[in-house]
Amino acid sequence: MADAAPLLEIDSIETCYGLSQVLFGLSLSIRRGEMVSLMGRNGMGKTTTIRSIMGLTPARAGAIRFAGTEVRSLPSYRIAKLGIGLVPEGRQIFPNLTVRENLVAAAANRLGSPDPWSLEKIHALFPRLAERGSNMGNQLSGGEQQMLAIGRALMTNPHLLILDEATEGLAPLIREEIWNCLSMLKARGQSILVIDKNVEHLSRICDRHYIIERGRTVWSGTSAQLTAKPDLQHRYLGI
Repeated sequence: MADAAPLLEIDSIETCYGLSQVLFGLSLSIRRGEMVSLMGRNGMGKTTTIRSIMGLTPARAGAIRFAGTEVRSLPSYRIAKLGIGLVPEGRQIFPNLTVRENLVAAAANRLGSPDPWSLEKIHALFPRLAERGSNMGNQLSGGEQQMLAIGRALMTNPHLLILDEATEGLAPLIREEIWNCLSMLKARGQSILVIDKNVEHLSRICDRHYIIERGRTVWSGTSAQLTAKPDLQHRYLGI
C-alpha cells in the first residue's frame, strides 16, 4: 500500500537544452510503494523529465524534492546516493565488464535496507544473468542487457527505481518477463517510475499515470480513469 507522503515531488520545473526549452512547468509526484507511469508521444519531454530528476540536465526553475530533500541543484552522483536507481534508455551497461562485474560495480546498501538485493537475489529474479555471469556486457542480447540494467540498478538498493523505455525494442517474450519482474517488484513495495508505450500493461500494473504533451502535464489519473478514456489515449498517445 502506497504511503500518502510523496517520495518524489516535482513542482513546476522548466528545463532547457541551451536556448531550446523542453519542459514548461511540469509537475508530478510518486508516493512510497507506488508505481507510476509517464507517457506521451516521442519528443514530448519524457526523457528530459528523467534527466532533470537525476541532475543530468538540471532544471532551471521549479522544485524537485526526493525523500524530503530538495535535489534540483545537486550533482547527479549525490542524487543517486539519496536512493534513486536509473535504468536508462538504451541500457548503457558497461560493455567491457562481465555480467557479474556490471552487477557488483555499483552495489551498495547505503540506505540500510533490512533485506538488501544481492547477486543471489538478482540471479533468482533473472536466471539468465546467472547463466551469463562470465560473459562481457557487449556479448548479451538486447533483452539480457535490459535485465542486466535493471539488476544493476536494484543492486544499489534504491528507494525509487526509474525505467526509461522499459521494454523498447525487446522481443515479446522478453517484454513479458520484464513486466512480470516489475509486477513482482511492486508487490515487494518498490517505488517505481516507468516510461513505456504499452498502455495495456501499464494500466494493468501501475497505480497512477501522467501524460505529457510538449513539456507539460496534460492529464493525470488512475488506471481505471485511463482505460475509461480511449479518446484521451488517441489524442495524446496516438493509439
